[in-house]
Formats: sequence, C-alpha cells, structure tokens
Amino acid sequence: MDTDVVVVGCGPVGALTANLLGVRGVRTVVVERGTAPHGQPRAFSCDDEALRVYQQAGLRDEVAADMYPPPVVEYVSGNGRPFATIALSEVDFGLGSEPLHFFDQPWLEASLRGGLDRFEHVELRTGVEMTGLEQDADGVTVSLRDTATGAGSTIRARYVLGCDGARSATRAAAGIELSGTSYAEPWLAISGDVAPGGVRQPRTRFVCDWRRPAFVSPGAFGTHRLEFMLRASETPEEMTRPETLDRLVAPYVDPARFTVTRAVVYTFHHLVARRWRAGRVFLLGDAAHQMPPFLGQGLCSGLRDAANLTWKLAMVIEGAAGDEVLDSYETERRPHTQEMAVTSVRLGRVFLVRNRVAAFLRDTTLRAVQAVPRVRRFVRHFEFKPAPVLRKGLLAGGARRGPVGTMFPQPKVATAGAAAVRLDDVLGAGFAVLGPAVSFATVWDGPPAVLIRVLPPGSVAVAGSGVLEVVDDEGVLTAWFARHHAEVAVLRPDRFVYATTVDGPVIASLTAATSPSSRPRTRAAVRWSK
Repeated sequence: MDTDVVVVGCGPVGALTANLLGVRGVRTVVVERGTAPHGQPRAFSCDDEALRVYQQAGLRDEVAADMYPPPVVEYVSGNGRPFATIALSEVDFGLGSEPLHFFDQPWLEASLRGGLDRFEHVELRTGVEMTGLEQDADGVTVSLRDTATGAGSTIRARYVLGCDGARSATRAAAGIELSGTSYAEPWLAISGDVAPGGVRQPRTRFVCDWRRPAFVSPGAFGTHRLEFMLRASETPEEMTRPETLDRLVAPYVDPARFTVTRAVVYTFHHLVARRWRAGRVFLLGDAAHQMPPFLGQGLCSGLRDAANLTWKLAMVIEGAAGDEVLDSYETERRPHTQEMAVTSVRLGRVFLVRNRVAAFLRDTTLRAVQAVPRVRRFVRHFEFKPAPVLRKGLLAGGARRGPVGTMFPQPKVATAGAAAVRLDDVLGAGFAVLGPAVSFATVWDGPPAVLIRVLPPGSVAVAGSGVLEVVDDEGVLTAWFARHHAEVAVLRPDRFVYATTVDGPVIASLTAATSPSSRPRTRAAVRWSK
C-alpha cells in the first residue's frame, strides 16, 4: 500500500482534512490539479465551529489572525431601513470565539497548505488530477495524470476522500448521483480592496430590495464583498463591465477607491449526494452537499465533515476500530447538513421577495413581531441557526439524549503554573474524560484518553497528581455539569459528548473486544485496541 489515504482536492476542505489526518499520524497524499492556492476569494465566511476545527488541526491562530468578525448583520429594506438585526457582538455559543468571521480565501488556503509542511507523512502533489479509481477488498487504486506532461501514474491507498468540490471527479468516478435543486436566479459576486476612506456603508447587510436583492459587507484585510441578483434581461457580460460594477457598488464603497479583484456571475444550488460513502471512497464538502449561501454555511459544513470523519479513519487505520465505524460519518453529518440547507432556503425566501407589496408586508410583519421580546431575542441572538448536535450515531446509547450528542463548551481554563488557554488546547487529539469528581479517573477503563479534573473558580491547579487539573475561571464548565446533573463527560475527538457517565455499560461500549470471537458483531459495534 503506497499510502493510507488519498485526499482529492486541496481547497480549504481538502487542505484542512489533510492537516487533521496529519495531526493523527495518518499517511496521506493530497492530489490537486492546480499548481498554486486558489487566487480568487470565493468562500468568504466561517463560524465559531469552523474555528474550533482549525484549532483541532493546530492552525487556529494562523487562519484567524486577520479574519473580520462583524458585530452586527442587518436585514434592510430597499430604502436602507433595518427590519431585523442579528447582534453578533451579543452572541456567544460557548465554542471559544465569535459566531461569524469573514476571511480572505487565498490567505486561508496558503495557511492551510503551509500547515502540511509540519508532517513528514503528508505529501501534497500539485498539478496532478485524479482520472479514475478502482476498488477491491484491500484498497483503492487511484489513476492520476500530470496536468503539465500528461504522464499517467497510479497510487494505492486504503481510502480515498473526495474533497474536490461541486463538480467532483471523485463523486463521478464512484458513480454517486446528486439530488436537489439548482436555482434559476444568477448572482454577481464582487470582491475588492478598499482604500482608506472608501467605505460608504460599513455594516454587514442583506439588502432586501425587491427590485435587486444584495449582500454587502466589509471583509478581511480591508476588503469588501458585494453580491447582487441579476434581473431576467441582464447578461453576465453586461454585468461585469467596469461601468456596471461602479454603478452597483457606489452606494456602499467609493468606486474610485475600490479595486475589483473578482467579479463573477454564479447560480447557487441545493444539492446533496445520494450517498456519501461508496466502499472505501468518501465525499466531503461541496462534493457531498451544496446549499444556498444565505446562512454562510457552505464551507463550514465541509469543515464539519472533515472533523467528523478524520478521527474515525485514524482509528480504523491504526487497528483501533472496525471499518463499520465509518458508516457513522453520513449517519451523523447528513441530518445537520440538511437542516442547515433548509434554514438557508428559508432565509432566502425572506431575502428574495421580488414583489413590492410582498416586500412591504414582509418588512412590516417582521418589525411588528419583534415587539415580542422572545421573538426579538430569537432573531437578534441568532437562535434560528441550527445547533451543532448529533441525532444518532457513535454515541452512548446510539442516539442523542440530554447533553449526549451535543458539542461540549470551550471556555478558557487555567492549568498549573500556566496562563489561561482554550479548553481544547489541553484535550489533545483523542478522547477526553473530564469532570469535577475526584474518583472518575480510578474507574476509567476505556480507550486511551486525557483525564482532566475540573476545579471551580478560585481554585489552584496542582501538577503531578496523575490527572490534569484545570481551573474553570469563567464558571462555564461548573455550570454545565450542574445543569446536566453530571459528574463526568466523555468527549469524542471532535468535541461532541459521547457519554456523561463512566459506568460499566458505557466503558463496555467503547472497549468491545478486538480479539477474534465467534460472537457476531453488529454494524454499530466499535472495536478498540488497548
């Protein structure tokens, strides 16, 4: 076997996937038909979950260094009057950062590719495209072609991950079809650099003008992003002319101080692959699912895919779990992805009203209902965004129950003799068992895990006790355990709660025998080596 995993595509999802595999010691080859990081700012936004995934890859500080977290997002009518406001500066979902960030894709890709240099067991091959694949019982033979010379070659891997976008060659080679809807309305996406004093409208806004809906926002590095829906009679050629661009951006930035770096007409889709696994081939990101942009979750969903699948692959490859554990990838990820897509579609229906009377009724109604405090809070605090939860899958009991299946919070904690750090920085790359109880460590007999004792605010952590002690200075963890009446939390490597007890049945579910047995295994069984 030449390598353990071939990752097809080195955009943000592919590069992040390779970094996560690298952190877990998996031999990985990334093939990318381009010869350099993408030079155009296509993807634009990510959320707090995405930053937590970058943190798991050891790259949070690098990718977040110049991101722009908007303090508010406004929905305004054609005259610029807001009828709904999301006050992002007031929102904390407890995951360790602001709920929304805008970034520059070329910078992001360069940072993620630079992260691959940390690993001798990860190789990036640029200027190479995947032309076919053939599976057998032991692995996958991937056919490759050098885009410069046309020379062909093959590589053998145990698994192939298709991170090659909406037109995925991996998906086509695996014979997987898409289902869903392509929307007829084309959009013009404009990105550019703004010179000092050139911003005329500094807020992030969805301009819900029935004549021409638009989205405008400042971005990273003094950039601006503007998107406008085309009318039925308008053509891409007409809309990308310099004079047209100047006219469209003028209400928001000074055209004389705005340098356009990208102006492209596109249509958006709501499409999902019928299956995300075909034997030893898996689809991630746009190769598996595409959604409207109104919630900013396209890239984020791909990053969640990588966070979910890579630790399971690492376990299987090292012999710590059976291949059947990989079936939980789609089981866990598909429902949340579909929920995000549906929410995006619903937001689009609010945003894209194309009738004067309907727009007036929308604006009037939304202003009126927000007079109700609970409704106002639902909108203002972004509560309509689907929470990161797993309904069923690789969880104690197999399904969500109470906090099981939810993402564990990430406050800052203090350790012995060290400054406060984000919780995930002390959790490691594998499982973690933590809680305020003194005795849980003495009974833990599960897979290898970091054992952490949570001390209440005002305590002093002591080193050398055999269990890592952290002080919950912000009180977030202490409140979590009290709210859920739990003394322990067993966390998966992707920071979802596996269990809130370490009793015999829970440990048994994690330590099912790996030795040969005549006892039949179910597809849900997990095998761990110790």
